[in-house]
Amino acid sequence: MLLPQERATDLRTPVLAEELAHPHMLATAQGIVGASHMYRRDAQRVRELTEACIQLSTEKGFPYWLALGTVIHGWALIEQGQVEEGLAQVRKGMAGHQAAGNEISLPAQLVILARGLAKVGQVDEAVARLDEALAVVRGNEEVFQEPEIHRLKGECLQMQGADEAEVEACFRQAIEVARGQSARSWELRATTSLCRLLQAQGKREEARRMLAEIYGWFSEGFDTRDLQEAQVLLESLASS
Repeated sequence: MLLPQERATDLRTPVLAEELAHPHMLATAQGIVGASHMYRRDAQRVRELTEACIQLSTEKGFPYWLALGTVIHGWALIEQGQVEEGLAQVRKGMAGHQAAGNEISLPAQLVILARGLAKVGQVDEAVARLDEALAVVRGNEEVFQEPEIHRLKGECLQMQGADEAEVEACFRQAIEVARGQSARSWELRATTSLCRLLQAQGKREEARRMLAEIYGWFSEGFDTRDLQEAQVLLESLASS
């Protein structure tokens, strides 16, 4: 599955939906495009889109997009440093989502929650939520988030001071799963995490070769944070 930096994506969809004057289509567009910008890690744009989605969904009574928009809005707040407020939004949105009997996208929501928990030092709880997400993935085969679950678990274990071999195993599993899905953006993100670890271990040339290979696959999306961070790391590895 491709993420926005892997293919041309029409992020003007909310504008087109607005021109059609169809409220539910507009809320859908705001939610979907907000999620697309989340994978681009553009927190400000996500915040703008989800605030509009939440307002419209509240006014018109669209519970699905209200709940999902609230979760994604929480992600944006977390990324902008308002972590506690963001976590509250994520939990609120997840509760609304589950109350409506929806299970779709639960792994993604648990990943967002885990990321916020890790940022406030609740790393044990973050790992528990990632394990829960992995159990859901294995139960309903909603595998899109699986590479990111393994990668984030590796980062959480690293925060806990776990053995480097265990951390590395998580990153490598994330890469393997991403390759199996042909999910190049997840592969890039997991490879970047692994290469930072290899750099710290003094394995700079191995890290440089590995990161250069996946980075070289991309032909667009160089304004996204994942590719920018990979480029910075590549330059650091090449300069030594």
